Amino acid sequence: MAEVLPIIIYLLLIVLLVVLIILGIKLIITTNKVDDLVDDVNKKVRSLDRLFEIVDFTTDRISMATDIVVNFVSSKLKGLFGKKKNKKFKKEEYDE
Repeated sequence: MAEVLPIIIYLLLIVLLVVLIILGIKLIITTNKVDDLVDDVNKKVRSLDRLFEIVDFTTDRISMATDIVVNFVSSKLKGLFGKKKNKKFKKEEYDE
């Protein structure tokens, strides 16, 4: 029995080594597939980056244009209402 036990252990170690080699090869193949997938995703993200840059540029220009319009309208309204207040103050000064 003592002579058979080392032979069984060696056989089990050989089987374990073969299984680990097979798992290592499968892991390398899977890693290569994942690497290809990541490269493909990066390529697609870069193509979408250009689209987002265009959208960002467009929204910046639209925002700038609306800011100009809002500033123009608010300055005109401020001037319109400011004149009425100035007239009230002048009337009060004349009344005194």
